Amino acid sequence: MKNNILISLISSLNQKKQSVLLFDSIAAANEIALMLNGQWDGCNGVILDQCDEVAVNTATKLTEATWCYQGAARTVLARLTTDELLRRYAIGERNFINANLRCAVLTSMKLNQINFSHAKLSWAVLNQVDLSQANLTAADLSEAHLIGADLTRAEIVRANLTQTNLQQANLRGANLTRANLSEVNLTDADLTGANLALADLRGAKFHSCNLSRANLTGAKFIESDLAFANR
Repeated sequence: MKNNILISLISSLNQKKQSVLLFDSIAAANEIALMLNGQWDGCNGVILDQCDEVAVNTATKLTEATWCYQGAARTVLARLTTDELLRRYAIGERNFINANLRCAVLTSMKLNQINFSHAKLSWAVLNQVDLSQANLTAADLSEAHLIGADLTRAEIVRANLTQTNLQQANLRGANLTRANLSEVNLTDADLTGANLALADLRGAKFHSCNLSRANLTGAKFIESDLAFANR
């Protein structure tokens, strides 16, 4: 009994030592997690069992990043305004890795071949937007609206599309390998030739969805749901 109490106290003390650090770049957070033997949260956070600020500052200097503790008053992942995005896109810039565009409204915009890898686009309104051949690798599109969006041949590998609305979206030839598509709405969407290998499709709505020639190798889905799709 005493041993169990001691183990519990040690576990509690170890948990209290954990620190969550936020960085101004998702890529930097991933790299620094490896450098400091921490746990990357998949976004711009790193969990450390013990925080050595000298080591953190050295790592951020090497990666040219800035950081703060979770809960600090300042924000390190700055929000990109839609006006700034469109201005930079119009003059030829295509690289918007890590962009924070949560809740952005970009309806009917032409953004083909843009690089939104690791971007934060949760709750964004992207209806009818042209994202053909875009790079959305590991992007967060959870609960975003992409009704009628053009995502032909887009790279959407490991992206988070939980509860995303993709009704009538064109996803022909898109690469959705390992993407999280749980509870996504794919009603009337076109996934002809799309790669859905190892994707999570549990709870997805497939009503009149075109899945002809789609690769579902290793994908997680409820078999009965596919009865509503066109295959």
